[in-house]
Amino acid sequence: MKSAVETLNPTRVRLTVEVPFEELKDSLDAAYKKINQQVTVKGFRKGKIPARVIDQRFGRGAVLEEAVNDALPKFYTEAVNEADLNPLGQPDVDVTELKDGELLAFTAEVDIRPAIEIPDYSGIEVTVDAVEVSDEDVEKSVEQLRGRFASTKDVERAAEDGDVVTIDLEAKVDGEVLEDGVAQDVSYTIGSGELLEGIDEAVKGLEAGGEATFTSQLKGGSAEGKDAEVTVKVTKVSARELPELDDEFAGMASEFDTLDELKADSRKRLENMKQYDQATQAQERVLEKLLELVEVPIPEKLLADEVQTRKHNLEHHQLGQMGLTIEKYLEIQGKTVEEFDAETAEQAIKGIKTQFVLDELVNKEKLNVNQEELTEHLMRRAASSGMSPDQFAQAVVEGGQVPMLVGEVARGKALAAVVEAAKVTDTNGEVVDLSDDEDELETAAETVENVVEADGEIAADEAK
Repeated sequence: MKSAVETLNPTRVRLTVEVPFEELKDSLDAAYKKINQQVTVKGFRKGKIPARVIDQRFGRGAVLEEAVNDALPKFYTEAVNEADLNPLGQPDVDVTELKDGELLAFTAEVDIRPAIEIPDYSGIEVTVDAVEVSDEDVEKSVEQLRGRFASTKDVERAAEDGDVVTIDLEAKVDGEVLEDGVAQDVSYTIGSGELLEGIDEAVKGLEAGGEATFTSQLKGGSAEGKDAEVTVKVTKVSARELPELDDEFAGMASEFDTLDELKADSRKRLENMKQYDQATQAQERVLEKLLELVEVPIPEKLLADEVQTRKHNLEHHQLGQMGLTIEKYLEIQGKTVEEFDAETAEQAIKGIKTQFVLDELVNKEKLNVNQEELTEHLMRRAASSGMSPDQFAQAVVEGGQVPMLVGEVARGKALAAVVEAAKVTDTNGEVVDLSDDEDELETAAETVENVVEADGEIAADEAK
């Protein structure tokens, strides 16, 4: 076999391959054997039909076609390995010559990973939010916990903000009551914003037995998006009663004996959350700076596929779970189709560029993933997917996705290495040291995943 490579552009090549006919022998034998199992010829046992009879009855061309289809992937792979290429996706193959007994020639055009030069990134500097937890933050956290332990008590007065009212609802559109527009004994907390727009103003000031009518745009149901005349009747008003903020409450709501201990724990939790947010912010901003330093050509077909994947995932998974159409989503976001397409393409380019650059860094820095790192990553991915670690691991192995997980961890390590080399300061001018962060690798891997986003990775689509 002879092969040659022609560079069409920085991300696409054309392979020209010539195969002497004798190298097709194994594929020809396999073709005759396959046809033997599929056809019946009178006078011959199934599977025992001579090659010359198959040629006479079904044509030599059918055999050659079957043999070439069998042989092409093998010779394509040999040519790719010989040229030391990193192809992306499947090639566009064209058989240019097929001479029986003499020669098979074909071309294969395929996108490849572009050559990337990683510059010195040690001079990257970013600023992140300072980790500051105020007394007000702590009080708010404790109040939220207090609210979860609130009780209700029926009252004989007009409804106020924060009260829980039991209501009956009836919605009309164009004067007709909707079949799905009637609901009874609905519990609603005034001010929560969980029901229709305008309902808070309608029920405030009403006592049990009072009713009011207001106009609101329906959020779901058969008349979603239409303006409806809604009648609301209050059948019960209940006031929320919060427990006293004291040591007894601390013992009831937590594992602590005193309110001071509870507040101290709340402060520590808030500090941990802000430190996590700070680390994520540092990684995101360092990644942005790194991508600005590197010129990365983007394969057109890969970009088109990535954009399509992102649109499909949004429309059929995320929005589908929320009962929204893409049209309704764009309306809520206040975006045109053109703006949405441009934004999706921009995100896809960033995701592709991130993978290319970090993968090149993995190779340049010779970063390896050990079993412990992979296991920790698998555990986190399992938790986020709602599966047990064993179930997730089984699904990963059966789906052949282990290399994808290894790639995620490796890219996380690459980003973590760049962050450690960068100068990170907070808004107070203090230097932020993230090297002692035990969760740095997982945080970095998660940051990369959020940028890459679309299901499946470029690495998983590579084929040789």
